[in-house]
Amino acid sequence: MKLNYSLQSGDDHLDGQNSSPAVILIHGMFGSLSNLGVLARSLVADYQVISVDLRNHGDSPHELAMDLPLMAADIVELMDDLGLARATLIGHSLGGKVAMQVALNNPDRVSELVVIDIAPVTYGARQDAALDALNLLAEHTIESRRDADALISEHIAETSVRAFLLKNLSRNPEGDFRLKLNLASINQNYSSTLVLAPTGQHYEGPTLFLKGEHSAYIQEKHRSVIEQLFPHSQLEVVADTAHWLHAEKPETVNALIRAFIETKTLTKS
Repeated sequence: MKLNYSLQSGDDHLDGQNSSPAVILIHGMFGSLSNLGVLARSLVADYQVISVDLRNHGDSPHELAMDLPLMAADIVELMDDLGLARATLIGHSLGGKVAMQVALNNPDRVSELVVIDIAPVTYGARQDAALDALNLLAEHTIESRRDADALISEHIAETSVRAFLLKNLSRNPEGDFRLKLNLASINQNYSSTLVLAPTGQHYEGPTLFLKGEHSAYIQEKHRSVIEQLFPHSQLEVVADTAHWLHAEKPETVNALIRAFIETKTLTKS
């Protein structure tokens, strides 16, 4: 699948060649390529930064099939199209699982791996208030973002979470708002294929796991499987944050990621 993406770089040349290392940013569930924008801006001076919309998200194509191997193959296809032999992969939540799947299936294509607040495990299926809210939006004709916000406020109390979900709205030719997400696929796969663990032998490359202190997505019981699949990994806990640590403490998260990438790059050179 040909994913929608944006490419930013501070090292563009007149001949179209770019010597900067490539970094691919992969958003989480219900997100889009803009979600890791603060991180992108912190890296762009020294790296080619490719931000992607996962399948069934943002402006990428829709397809009913949706699982980690397919989404990992989408990332590899994008790398092929861009002529990237290797790249650093950075993924948050579902994007972290996709990044891990790429590394486990195609270790030679991944320079370094950064996984933000997700573990390589199967999570229990659960009812999700965010998905309920999005399905509610899909059932109604939405004429304004204010109406949409009011509609989902009973499901989602946090203003910031509602604002994140409403980024999926765009105007149709008739002037109403529609969701860019492929909810048919997400509803079908949300509690089945998308909760599964990434699969493969192991990835020997350098790996950084970032955990929000108050998030339960990475737990002590996950440490053994992390060490088995990613033997050269390290874990950093970002204090006073939850699952959206890159939005809650962007300067801290950005500094940790830059230090990790730069240290590993110097070690290899």
